[in-house]
Amino acid sequence: MAMTDVTIRGAGIFGLSIAWRCAQLGARVQVIDPKGAGAGSSGGVVGALAPHVPENWNAKKAFQFESLILSEHFWAEVEGTGGLSTGYGRTGRLQPIADDAALTLAKERAQNAQDLWQGKADWRIIDAAQAGPWAPISPMGLLIHDTLSARMHPRQTCAALVAALGTHGVAIKSEGADQGFVVHATGYAGLKELNTGHSRLIGTGVKGQAAVLAYRATEAPQLFADALHIIPHANGTVAIGSTTERDFENPDTPDALLEDVIDRARRTFPVLEQAEVLERWAGVRPRSRSRAPMLGAIPDRPGHFIANGGFKIGFGMAPNVARVMADLILENRDQIPKGFRFEDNL
Repeated sequence: MAMTDVTIRGAGIFGLSIAWRCAQLGARVQVIDPKGAGAGSSGGVVGALAPHVPENWNAKKAFQFESLILSEHFWAEVEGTGGLSTGYGRTGRLQPIADDAALTLAKERAQNAQDLWQGKADWRIIDAAQAGPWAPISPMGLLIHDTLSARMHPRQTCAALVAALGTHGVAIKSEGADQGFVVHATGYAGLKELNTGHSRLIGTGVKGQAAVLAYRATEAPQLFADALHIIPHANGTVAIGSTTERDFENPDTPDALLEDVIDRARRTFPVLEQAEVLERWAGVRPRSRSRAPMLGAIPDRPGHFIANGGFKIGFGMAPNVARVMADLILENRDQIPKGFRFEDNL
């Protein structure tokens, strides 16, 4: 029996994406997760691929921008190989402009985007009337419209990756021994385990709650206002999220905080006022101490690597994470930005 070149521990969005890229490059891969694919926060419902604002540019923002640009081709290859949809669509995003100060800031960011986004996407100011009924309430009658934001369906994406990996003979195992290089992509549980061996907090979990509503706006842009993400999906639903809870007792149980999110969404986006709630979801997202994804070699453990801490931007970061991790593991080519490394969280 052929030995495995790469063992991926964890079948969330980082683990599955890295496995896919390694398999594409010809590596023999195994993925091990006792709970199955997308069992943690990667099995959520929101799927907002929203960029950081185009200002105070840094390595994290540049890496995310590259990943969002890579996304269309990356997910098209996954879909074309495995035959399942990820729900990906670069549908853009609308945000209301509240006052004169916000308008001034929006204009500055629009100018910055012309340079920082390299002509590959726009950040512009439009009249709210241009968005029709699918628009947030805007006190000034103006909206920010960016064309870089995209959406995807988290659960469909995980299933599509599993199907694509299957064409390379890769199945998700519930158990197994490490073989070859080992990538630890074990999310919140993995961060907790790391914390026990270090004097400082390496990472933590942040609970998020979200809801799915029955409303068909399949090609409409996502909306962001009042700290809420409203994401129309291709399957005729709209996802609303999410809370940010650092202190929690029940990690996977929705509660009154989610009901407040739903109420705020209905007030802010009146088109959703009568939409039926189809599902309520809660889960814990892994956040590294640096707040950037934690990538690369694990010190003092030759042949072992980490890919964790996707937090709220894991799906948007996944194509670039997969690229740099596969290059590091298989070709010893290190392109991981400063601030993303294990040692940056010590």
